[in-house]
Amino acid sequence: MSEDKISVVVPAFNEADNLPLLKERLTHALGPYSNYEILIVDDGSQDDTVKILRAYAAEDAHFQYISLSRNFGHQSALKAGLDRASGSCVICLDADLQHPPEHIATMIERWREGFDVVNMVRQDDQRTSVFKRVTAKLFYRCLNAISDFEIRPGASDFRLLDRRVVDALCSLEERTLFLRGTLPWLGFRQCYIDYVPETRARGQTKYNLQRMLVLALDGITSSSTRPLRLSTYLGLIMAGLGTVYAGYAMILRLFTGFAISGWASLLVGVLTFGGVQLLMLGILGEYLGKVLIEVKGRPSYIVCEQSKPRAQTPAATSVTEMQARLRDRA
Repeated sequence: MSEDKISVVVPAFNEADNLPLLKERLTHALGPYSNYEILIVDDGSQDDTVKILRAYAAEDAHFQYISLSRNFGHQSALKAGLDRASGSCVICLDADLQHPPEHIATMIERWREGFDVVNMVRQDDQRTSVFKRVTAKLFYRCLNAISDFEIRPGASDFRLLDRRVVDALCSLEERTLFLRGTLPWLGFRQCYIDYVPETRARGQTKYNLQRMLVLALDGITSSSTRPLRLSTYLGLIMAGLGTVYAGYAMILRLFTGFAISGWASLLVGVLTFGGVQLLMLGILGEYLGKVLIEVKGRPSYIVCEQSKPRAQTPAATSVTEMQARLRDRA
């Protein structure tokens, strides 16, 4: 349909059971496009993921793979794929097939209309647990409340990026990227398409509660410095409340002769102020940790194995097309 090369980047962690179906659906979705590559990033899998990827790369020139030395995380795996993708546009999706490859044609169509970023927005249905729906809404509300740029609720890492956007992302020297927050900062012309995620094909989700909390903290601390300002505001508020309470106690003692007694009020005050202080120390610690990571200058990922690019075999053509080409040459 076009000479524009299309790259598809797929992070995978212990997805050996899903790879055959992923290959089948991606190949079918990309069938109308003669010039494409599928780049699967193995994020330190401990199953047969790498073994299967080696076989795919050997039998099909469209398939390439990168194997990282350990599990560096979803965002780092995406960055590894973006660094090596060579297409005019790059499509990112997950290997568990909750991001339906059948939407690729629509994404490419919007890209050809002139959009640099085509974001797929998750629309949860009844199959999604109440806990996940509530926590996701809470996360995006908190993120947008403190972020300098609005992030669309339901935004996912299922998206299409123009070559210019990919080059801009790869030029950033940040070690801990949060792509959902970085893309609004970059700008460019963006559009949004709603989609309903499919049920995970096989296996268990890799995003447990701990990983979700880490992603939420990375998203909040990577998108803005407002949490640091929040510590200042909370400190002023608590100091003001403490001053008011102290004045109230003194007035009672001097003018009424009544002194506030008991440990309850003292205990509440100590716990409240102590909790706020620990919260602020935690926020400062998150930012200091990111500063330490940036100062050390270590890479976001380390590649231990990758496939060698091969010349792609042209897509199969019909007899009629072959005859037409021969007539043109004659």
